[in-house]
Amino acid sequence: MARSTIYAGLEIGTSKICVVVGEVKKDGAIKILGVGQAPARGIRKGEVVDFDIAQTCLNDALLRAEDRSDVMIRNVFLGVSGSHIESMNNAGVYRLPADQNQITEDDLEDVREIACNVDIPQNHVFLHRIARKYGVDGQEQVRSLIGRPAEKLEAEFHIIHGVRSRIQNSIRLVRQIPLEVEDVVFLPLAAAQVILSKEVKQQGVLLIDFGGGTADYVLYTDGMLTSSGCVPLGGDHITNDIALCFQIPHARAERLKLEDGCAVYEDTAPGEMIRVEDENGMFVGEVDRAMLNEVMHLRTREILDQVKEKCAEHICKLGAGVYLTGGVSLMRGIEQVARDVFEVRVTKAGSPPMGGVSATYENPCYSGPIGLIRYAQLMDAEKPWLSPFKKLGRRMREVFSTWTI
Repeated sequence: MARSTIYAGLEIGTSKICVVVGEVKKDGAIKILGVGQAPARGIRKGEVVDFDIAQTCLNDALLRAEDRSDVMIRNVFLGVSGSHIESMNNAGVYRLPADQNQITEDDLEDVREIACNVDIPQNHVFLHRIARKYGVDGQEQVRSLIGRPAEKLEAEFHIIHGVRSRIQNSIRLVRQIPLEVEDVVFLPLAAAQVILSKEVKQQGVLLIDFGGGTADYVLYTDGMLTSSGCVPLGGDHITNDIALCFQIPHARAERLKLEDGCAVYEDTAPGEMIRVEDENGMFVGEVDRAMLNEVMHLRTREILDQVKEKCAEHICKLGAGVYLTGGVSLMRGIEQVARDVFEVRVTKAGSPPMGGVSATYENPCYSGPIGLIRYAQLMDAEKPWLSPFKKLGRRMREVFSTWTI
């Protein structure tokens, strides 16, 4: 990389809107320059439901990021999630012309187009088309394809897509600030760039980004992205259950969850009570600790069970186990519940140490937006050798250019 480059990553989540500004140094190291965040309002399960309120929150987070980084932000990499996002794997086969016996860049373009030519719902748009593997004459071949003798070329891609209007709403929100959207990225895919090593991906791993409104996931086997998606349940549902069960305000239920609760309830002593106070510190009642933990356990188990159901055919291939990130992964007891559900090793994971102010933000809450900086770096690093992707890139640009404000 010839020069330092500054990128901005934006997460529009259910509980927070977060903007991260990072500088990629000449040696490829990332320095976090500033982070700005604001409580998310007008957002439900990662999707915009009230533009005016959400825009105010986004503007607050943006101004804080600019003030702390001393950078005027004009372009962002936008992380998205939501229950509307789906994925699939698809393979394609291309036979070389009879008068040709070596693979060319044009052949690679053609097999990619064939593999990525899939039917998705009419109201959906492609987010990512990621190569999983290539094959030559029935044998798997990952590298050095150009110039290799062959009769038949095969490719398999992991394809992520989502509802056009919902993704469009997030882009519209950003453009009205106004900011330009450099790229739209499925958020756990970005988080994986800073959490998961190549070795872990090779062993097989499931990364769950457990947020306020959704539990998003990406799953790797043999180093390849194999499955991805979203469960439309998150930490807010746990809080809502506590509020309803004990008839207390949502804010107090959130505090109970974070300060006193645990997702494991078997070892809780019966009859132990937790004092509940109002915002002024006045005593308003007591909550049974065992019941609180049971409420948290049941909802947490339900969410993780749904993730497991979506990934059921690949669970046996998770040599590196499950990695938990996102704000809810900080909840006490969640590791044990995840171990009980998946029956594999479970690791809590945040973003790794980086330069700059990131020491404050090296926790699971920020792995997604910090991952967007790494994702931006990787995309820039690929640009010099993207010629085989030109036709596929044009198709992507055509799709995105149809989005209107």
